[in-house]
Amino acid sequence: MCQDKSNDNTASSKWTVHDTCQNCSLLPTLGVTLFLGWNAILFFIMIYSVFVASKRERVFILALCLLSLVLPPRWPGPIGRQIGWWMIAQSEKYFGLKTIVEDEQALLKVSEGNRGAIYAMEPHDVLPFAAFSFNPIINRIPGGRNICFMVSSSVFRVPFLRQVYSWAGSLPVDKETFLSRLSAGKAVAFVPGGVHECFLLDPKKPRDLVLYLRNRKGFIKLALQTGSPIVPVFSFHVKGSYTYYWQPRGRLLEAWSRWAGYIPLLFFGRWNIPLFIPRANKLTVVIGRPIHIPKEGSHVSRDIVDKYHEMFLKEMEALFERHKKIEGYGDTHVKIV
Repeated sequence: MCQDKSNDNTASSKWTVHDTCQNCSLLPTLGVTLFLGWNAILFFIMIYSVFVASKRERVFILALCLLSLVLPPRWPGPIGRQIGWWMIAQSEKYFGLKTIVEDEQALLKVSEGNRGAIYAMEPHDVLPFAAFSFNPIINRIPGGRNICFMVSSSVFRVPFLRQVYSWAGSLPVDKETFLSRLSAGKAVAFVPGGVHECFLLDPKKPRDLVLYLRNRKGFIKLALQTGSPIVPVFSFHVKGSYTYYWQPRGRLLEAWSRWAGYIPLLFFGRWNIPLFIPRANKLTVVIGRPIHIPKEGSHVSRDIVDKYHEMFLKEMEALFERHKKIEGYGDTHVKIV
């Protein structure tokens, strides 16, 4: 049974639940493929170009890739935005998105105060595709009309991907973009654990959920500089959306992945197609209570960063613990490294 919007009386009268009926039929699958299927599309284009294509076809494919890299990421403007909105709306159906907001009024107060909040979502898993839940077109974040999800800068160096993710409303995650948006009172969302969490995936330990957050303090410092609240967010049922049979290891590869923004991981999605769209697991995204941060300006001490970083870690873990039984994660344990 699906509901539009209501209070979840089984947990807390302050929780606001918005649930979508899941629909994995043709149109939602096409929308998600256009959004998240480009890893597979580019992979098969490369295989075709190397082993099958004629010389003329190779030149044509290369020209299309170069054209994508030359054109602005948001090209063709309004048409791209319309395509992006359609992709997000179809993703909402495909994953049967359910959002739980623990304190809607607190988030509305943040937005009404013209403060740009930082929504820190975990886990990353193979791909952090739950990011689409922050898009304003589906209106899941209270007061989130100006929110933007930030992704690895490497995405914007890949042909076609750079346009698709821009249509979906994403921006590259970097310090300058963070500060400019927060200073303008606009919210941002991102995955602080980042791609490094892919190295911590271990199919032999299915009950462990490892978050790479212990040394992630840069966004805490930015929050203190601007006085921006931090909102912990947890996405359930991302795990298991992909399968993988080999993980790259080694310090050199880890260092390279941090620089490049991705790792060479061969994963399998729906219908066991390599690098394809995620399996249609019904997705739950839980938005926690905002952590209010004082504005320290440009002089932020290490001690105060450590204080609020520790507060964030405790709130993230507590958020998971409050919802894990309801979401079927009762035997799963969070490990923060």
